[in-house]
Amino acid sequence: MEVTLLGTGAPSGLPRPDCPCAVCAAARGTDARAVTALLVDAALLLDLTPGAALAAARAGRSLVGVRQVLLTHPHDGPAVELPVGLPTAGRVPDGQELTLISGHRVRAVPMDSPGTGYEVTSPDGDRLLYLPPGGAPAGVASTANGTAPYDMVLADVIGRPDGLARLRAAGAVSPTTDVVAVHVDHDVPPGPELDRRLAAAGARTVPDGTTLTVGDYRAVPDVPLRTLVTGGARSGKSLEAERRLESFPDVLYVATSGPRADDQDWKARVAAHRERRPGSWRTLETCDLVPLLAQDGAPLLIDCLSLWLTDAMDRVDAWDDEVWERSGREALHRHVVDLVAAVRATRRTIVAVTNEVGSGVVPATASGRRFRDELGRLNAAFAAECEHLLLVVAGQPVALRG
Repeated sequence: MEVTLLGTGAPSGLPRPDCPCAVCAAARGTDARAVTALLVDAALLLDLTPGAALAAARAGRSLVGVRQVLLTHPHDGPAVELPVGLPTAGRVPDGQELTLISGHRVRAVPMDSPGTGYEVTSPDGDRLLYLPPGGAPAGVASTANGTAPYDMVLADVIGRPDGLARLRAAGAVSPTTDVVAVHVDHDVPPGPELDRRLAAAGARTVPDGTTLTVGDYRAVPDVPLRTLVTGGARSGKSLEAERRLESFPDVLYVATSGPRADDQDWKARVAAHRERRPGSWRTLETCDLVPLLAQDGAPLLIDCLSLWLTDAMDRVDAWDDEVWERSGREALHRHVVDLVAAVRATRRTIVAVTNEVGSGVVPATASGRRFRDELGRLNAAFAAECEHLLLVVAGQPVALRG
């Protein structure tokens, strides 16, 4: 089954008309995207967009053989003119299946927002799922009943990463599923930043006019097993770390600090973190990271290493100069070595957050300088075990490795 992407952009296209934002200004050449529409085996057109016939011609395809046109979402603005010879566009009621004269079977998948998703099965049994912009499946049948994962999923990965998480939780998306981002809007800068964000979700995007073969083997983007996100205060590093895992279900959020009953500012920070995280994520407040890293299980988001270090220094009384010289330095070193060894050996996907310190004012106390130095050493040792390393500056992630 061949799928030609006549467009890959959001309903307003990219760049948006009359939008002065930096992303739209940079969306030129292959980064410019027409409204998403798919041509399947020259027989099925999913979504009718302005200039569909011209877009097909640019891609070396024709709409002459199209026998069915299906819409996935309400279209704003004036009605789109139907190219000569195309059948009238329509929608399949949720849950119902349509068999085309070409042998393709199309099943309508209910969405949690206005619109319809379509599961398309070719005569040879290849299966793709196409979801509308801003939509996620309202319910996904588990593959435990014998249904195989989709060969290809085309969805709004940036706008609705939770939809991809639902599909993964049900087994409908496997490590070999080709996940292609469509309905691309101006939420993420195009080019390397878009590619990096999608790769973190195990997805990719392609230029308008690309033809893909469903079921063909291709190298699916590898999701890094170990990622470290570093940056200064309020740089956006925690938000970036959460983005790394937002398309995965059952993430365990490890907060390396216990509750602070009398600290209202801390309570507000915790509430803000919980509010923006997916509801399926669980939270565990602990600094005992080594056993967690040794276990199999859901991905871990560890926030953050600087608080872990504070706890480790508390345990060995490293703040006291005399104790530090007598036993604290060696005891803390053992804690760090154990943690780094656990990171090296883990089979879980982990994303850890840490702080960059020492770039500004030198701490006035010996204990403050000690913490600065030890955090720098911990960051370096932890980063050495990670496939992916990000520095976040003013909310902008910079890939240092991977």
